[in-house]
Amino acid sequence: MRARAPEKPKTPAAFLLMALAAVWMALVIVLPLVNVLAEAFKQGVQPYLSAIVQPDALSAIRLTLTVAAIAVPLNAVFGIAAAWCVTRFDFAGKGLLLSVLDLPFTISPVISGMVWVLLFGAHGWFASVLEASNIKIIYALPGLVIATILVTLPFVARELIPLMQDQGTDEEIAAVTLGASGWDVFFRVTLPNIKWALTYGVLLCTARAMGEFGAVSVVSGHIRGLTNTLPLHIEVLYNEYDSVGAFGAATLLAGLALVTLVLKTLLEWRFGDELAANRRH
Repeated sequence: MRARAPEKPKTPAAFLLMALAAVWMALVIVLPLVNVLAEAFKQGVQPYLSAIVQPDALSAIRLTLTVAAIAVPLNAVFGIAAAWCVTRFDFAGKGLLLSVLDLPFTISPVISGMVWVLLFGAHGWFASVLEASNIKIIYALPGLVIATILVTLPFVARELIPLMQDQGTDEEIAAVTLGASGWDVFFRVTLPNIKWALTYGVLLCTARAMGEFGAVSVVSGHIRGLTNTLPLHIEVLYNEYDSVGAFGAATLLAGLALVTLVLKTLLEWRFGDELAANRRH
């Protein structure tokens, strides 16, 4: 059955709902972005450029991208594995796995950071082992990565699970019947069928990883130039009343988020027909 195309609004109530939605979007999204830009450039272009090329700002950008570059692929692999297990097998504890998968959505990001401090901090459960091995997790890159992994854990899996449930296993069973190996089935059948959901999940995960504040704030130690990601750098500058620097850095963070949005939009525009066919599958 073909899905019905969206209809154009014809009644005053429909136009009113659209107007209310547009006003609400303007208030909660457009207006704050405009305010950020206005504050960033209120002293001119030169102070803005000076603020975003400071060593601490550049270090924060590099660290933010590094953390995302490590955390997102790991969560993509986990998301595929979790979705595969949930949709392809029945096993004891399946409901528990789904509940644990949603746990980062329900707990505070600050709690997500405190968990790692309790485990790997100076007085944590594994403190003596880490100290003897000269391994530093808290107040270092590994701590930022694992805190980010935890808060972004569900994004890829939750995009894949509904799609893989709808698609079923018929194509995979047919491939096995024809003699395909497990890896052949995955790379030639499963992965092509889930590539768009996987792409969306990765984009959402990336945006969340770059913008995470609470969890990384707990494990970072706020060491300028070393463990401050871009959101933490913005907080430091704002607390120091450096509004141009803070809002200038905020424009960079907003720009990174907009890049993910543009990529998503381009994918939908370029492969719209294939996406629609995949949804109807």
